[in-house]
Amino acid sequence: MTNTVYVLNGPNLNLLGLREPEIYGSTTLDEIAGMLEDRARDLGLAIDMRQTNHEGMLVDWLHEAQAEGARAVLLNAAAYTHTSIALLDAINAITTPVIEVHLSNPKTREEFRHTSYVGLAAARTVEGHGADSYRIALEAVAAGEV
Repeated sequence: MTNTVYVLNGPNLNLLGLREPEIYGSTTLDEIAGMLEDRARDLGLAIDMRQTNHEGMLVDWLHEAQAEGARAVLLNAAAYTHTSIALLDAINAITTPVIEVHLSNPKTREEFRHTSYVGLAAARTVEGHGADSYRIALEAVAAGEV
């Protein structure tokens, strides 16, 4: 196992800071990456941060995390959280722990966001803390909670 934590981000997260800031905040994905890199360094970890708008790429990256011996995966699957059986199956197919991450709290939003296929397989979920959701998840990895 390496000290690398994959941080995988799904569709539309490349627009963070611009897209619906009243829901997702004004912090960009690049700013989150910088914050995580700094915190990871303090914790003796390394970050491999990625974003895609394509479901299959997230599946491939989950497989890669397993193959490369990643310590854990922080996964913000965005809208795929609520639709993707493929992501559920991919998480179940690997032994690398996955923490589901959300900026907002889906349970307080539209009804269709209340079901999380990712959450059915994830070791833990961190939601509703804005950009800090990523930091909280990273610190759980460092503390050995997953």
